[in-house]
Order: sequence, then C-alpha cells, then structure tokens
Amino acid sequence: MGRPRTPLLDRERITTTALELVDEQGEFSVPQIARRLGVQTGSVYHHVDGRDGIVELLRERVAEGIDPGTLDERPWDRALAAWARSYRAAFAAHPRAIPLLMTSPVRAPRVLAQYERAVALLLAAGFPLPEVMPVITALENVVLGSALDLAAPETMWEVADDTATPRLAEVLAAVGGHRADRGFDIALEGFLADARRRLAEA
Repeated sequence: MGRPRTPLLDRERITTTALELVDEQGEFSVPQIARRLGVQTGSVYHHVDGRDGIVELLRERVAEGIDPGTLDERPWDRALAAWARSYRAAFAAHPRAIPLLMTSPVRAPRVLAQYERAVALLLAAGFPLPEVMPVITALENVVLGSALDLAAPETMWEVADDTATPRLAEVLAAVGGHRADRGFDIALEGFLADARRRLAEA
C-alpha cells in the first residue's frame, strides 16, 4: 500500500486538535490529542517538544488573531489602545485557553516578537526602562480579564428578590446591552490615563 498523500500527523493538525480540546474543556492531554487524531501517543511526540511545546503552538495560534500592525500607529497611546482591542478579540475567541496560556512562560518566537514591538513603542515614547513591563502587564490584566468576561453570560447577577437587593436590581435593569464592552472601555481608558500620568512624571 502506498503512503498517504496527506500526512496523518503534523504540527498544524496537532495544534488544531489541542485547541479544539481546550475550547471544549479548558485543558488537553497528549493522549487525548492522539486518540482524536487516531494515532499512537508516541507519534505526537515525534512532531512536538512535549506538552510545553504544544502549549506554545497554541499560544502562536491564538496570537495569530492579534494584529501587530496596530503597534505602528502613533501616538503611542493610540497604538497601545488599538493593540489592546485586537489582543482582546483574539483571546475572546478562545477564552478557555487564557488560564492555560497565562500560567506558562512565553517562549514562542512570533509572540515574543510582538512584545518586542510593544516594548520598543513604550521606550520610544519615553517610558523609563523599569516602568515598561509593569505597564504591559497592567494592560494584559485589563485585556485578558475582559476577554474572559466576554465569555460570561450577559447577565452575571441573577436577582430573584428585588426587595433584598433593590439598588443592584435597579442598576442591572438600567445597564442595557454590551456591558462587557462598556466595562472594557472604562478600564482601558483608566489604564491609558494612568500610563500618560506616569510618562509625564518620568
């Protein structure tokens, strides 16, 4: 029998399968990937550098949704805001991947290249060296928290008895749609205002 024209296994298929599992259950294992692809577990290890290697492939796949060109915009705060919105959209598409990716070190070269551009943007704007990573970390806190919020129900507070929490019931009735988007806008503007203040005081 001749060899199949399409390989049964490659890094692309492994990444796609791992992301499907993460989207479904928030986690993956190499044996699960192998079973879904109909191969032996050892065959998966021939293509990737263990579980950590698959995590980095997932990071690269999710980060493909981030537009690095946003970091070319000027001034710096406009660029950072555009990058934040693109970053949020990419991770909101795979919210269950966030805990997995945020609890392992970033090693993927293409992802590190985006951080390099963000660092260069802030340094060129005049941020002191020790302030750059705290600023980026704070932005990620806003972005990733909001990306998780987008996966939550529109109404996160279920008030069964209006008389027990009347003010909460009142504001929930008044909030209207797009609560998560509006909350993100407030948090992002607050972050940018603080970053501008820090830069002015530097």
